[in-house]
Amino acid sequence: MNSYATRSYTSAAVHTTVDAATPHQLILMLFDGALRLVRQAKTHLSRGEIGPKATCITKAIDIIDQGLRSSLDEEGGGEIAKNLAALYDYALRRLVQANMHSDPAMLDDVLRTLEPLREAWRAIAPASARTGTEG
Repeated sequence: MNSYATRSYTSAAVHTTVDAATPHQLILMLFDGALRLVRQAKTHLSRGEIGPKATCITKAIDIIDQGLRSSLDEEGGGEIAKNLAALYDYALRRLVQANMHSDPAMLDDVLRTLEPLREAWRAIAPASARTGTEG
């Protein structure tokens, strides 16, 4: 398969997955994407690949800022939403610093911040998502 066809297939598969996802699943997908990109940035950094490292960090920043943080209902979500906003802000600051200083420890900070949030989000999945049925 040529690269255009591969990209088209992948794009269609992603759109189908997103279109079929519940709001809960979409947030989980955002966490997964951000974590994957931070891990990729660490790999690029360890190889001295500064451009790809910066690209991964920039995409992770966009996911956290435009996806996770913007999905918060800070008025209706009370203290939990405010705490999540603070954690997302911390992760965003660390990503910017990691990008500027090429510091893998800062990327580890982001992973340690987001991984427990992702696991907690997965654990509170609606019963229908855990069993594969509609509720």
